[in-house]
Amino acid sequence: MSKTSAQTLHGIGFAILAIACFATLDTTTRHVSMGMSVLLALWFRYAIQAAITTAVIWPGRGRKILRTQHPRFQLARGLLLFACSILAFLSLKYMPVGEFTAIALLAPLVITLLSAWILKEKIRKLRWLLVAGGFVGTMVIIRPGSQHFDWTVILPLMLVATNSGFQLLTSKMAKTEDPLTMHLYTGWIGTFMSTLILPFVWEMPTNWIVWLQLFLMGLMGTIGHFFLILAYGRAPAATLTPYMYTQIGFGVLGGWLVFDHLPDQWTFVGMGLVALCGALGAWLTVRETRLTIMPPES
Repeated sequence: MSKTSAQTLHGIGFAILAIACFATLDTTTRHVSMGMSVLLALWFRYAIQAAITTAVIWPGRGRKILRTQHPRFQLARGLLLFACSILAFLSLKYMPVGEFTAIALLAPLVITLLSAWILKEKIRKLRWLLVAGGFVGTMVIIRPGSQHFDWTVILPLMLVATNSGFQLLTSKMAKTEDPLTMHLYTGWIGTFMSTLILPFVWEMPTNWIVWLQLFLMGLMGTIGHFFLILAYGRAPAATLTPYMYTQIGFGVLGGWLVFDHLPDQWTFVGMGLVALCGALGAWLTVRETRLTIMPPES
């Protein structure tokens, strides 16, 4: 096996580990939110992540880790992720983990639409079909007009829009910014924003199990993002994106193990369609990249 192939496999492995961490975070969040304020849980999640990240990074990098060429972009990115976190936590309070995850993973397909609209990129017909397929899959999951459809589905759809903006900004910043610096700023901006809300929602957890779950949320968020950084350092984003859709499987597994919930057959169909269209979109990106870098045949 070549060194490049080994690096790619390591990147895929780190990506799947990151996804498992995020799925654990989502499942734990849903469980915790059933008994305490979502905003209070959000503060613990960010504060623990910021503290762990600083403790790990600061000794080796010191103040250099704070250097950034775009402080306004760092602030905007942190605020966007904070908005994503609020929407995700609220969504998980009212929705099963698997269904929430499937809708949230529409973001890569929405980014295709934004690229065409904002960046004026030329989008192939096949990509438009995949976007349409992902939309159809989402409609199958939420089924407007049925008992499965209520106001709560608006939350993950808002999350998709917010997360798409976050991803586009992250992609732009990644060309010039240190990913660890981005991660550090994001954690502390989220901590600061949630601290402003803390006096209105503070309630001391009294159950040690709740304390354990809150710590697990912060730990899984921190480790998951570190694993993701390691993954992107070893393999291209286009190569890793198809594996991100395994989070739907992890989400369904978490919902079944913790809440004894399994989606019905039509929801499984919709989730599968979203995953298929997203994975095919990522495969198409890999194919287009290879065609771009390959020299013409003589």
